[in-house]
Amino acid sequence: MSATLAPEAPPAFRFGGLHKTFRAKDGGDVVALHDVHFSVRRGEFVTVVGPSGCGKSTLLRILAGLERASRGQVELGGRPHAGPSRDVGVVFQSPVLLPWRNILDNVLVPAEIQGRDRAAARERARHYLQLVGLTGFETKYPSELSGGMQQRVGIARALVNDPLLLLMDEPFGALDAMTRETMNTELLKLRERTGATIMLVTHSIPEAVFLGDRVIVMSPRPGRVTQVVEVDLPAPRTLDLINTERFGTYVSGIRANLHASGGLD
Repeated sequence: MSATLAPEAPPAFRFGGLHKTFRAKDGGDVVALHDVHFSVRRGEFVTVVGPSGCGKSTLLRILAGLERASRGQVELGGRPHAGPSRDVGVVFQSPVLLPWRNILDNVLVPAEIQGRDRAAARERARHYLQLVGLTGFETKYPSELSGGMQQRVGIARALVNDPLLLLMDEPFGALDAMTRETMNTELLKLRERTGATIMLVTHSIPEAVFLGDRVIVMSPRPGRVTQVVEVDLPAPRTLDLINTERFGTYVSGIRANLHASGGLD
């Protein structure tokens, strides 16, 4: 008697033939995304890299439910997806914290909007503040924190509802180089602790390689996927990897692809 195979779990999310067109002020159409196809496994960390204006952030906003695709399919957990979902947390380029609320209350904002049990939400908020290294700062206010610490608050806020998918749009772009490197290593540790599926958009090829299990490379506008790079680097990843020949090979390969597509000057 043969064993029955369990059905394969659907991907965390999938884009199928995705197109996005915007109407310009002059009445013409601007094609931002063209025929984008890719899927991401549950628990995977993917990074998206490409030139300015290639549609990286638009892609993320469509997945977050903040924009609608002009045509094509967007699936979340195997189901059609076309609007905001409590299963998706978003970290933007700026943390956009409410200055009149302390750190704990800033983290609680999504739970309050969704009407979650306040006591349980406060416990989760404290848990995620601990994970991002901000235990003891719960009663501080945003103006009392550095830029890197404020972005940590933004990450904790995105995680407070225990989303299945964490989307990050250039979250460390405004930070200095040393703080950015620290945040990258902390993000990898956070990923290991939470098991969340993560998609991070960045302009930095080294950052994309350092963080990603796979790197999705996009062309200049209209954005389309030109390369998908499987990153096979030893774990746990440390900053020492950046100086290795293997790391440099990944970076130079992606850079060459972007040069070939006209994505770099």
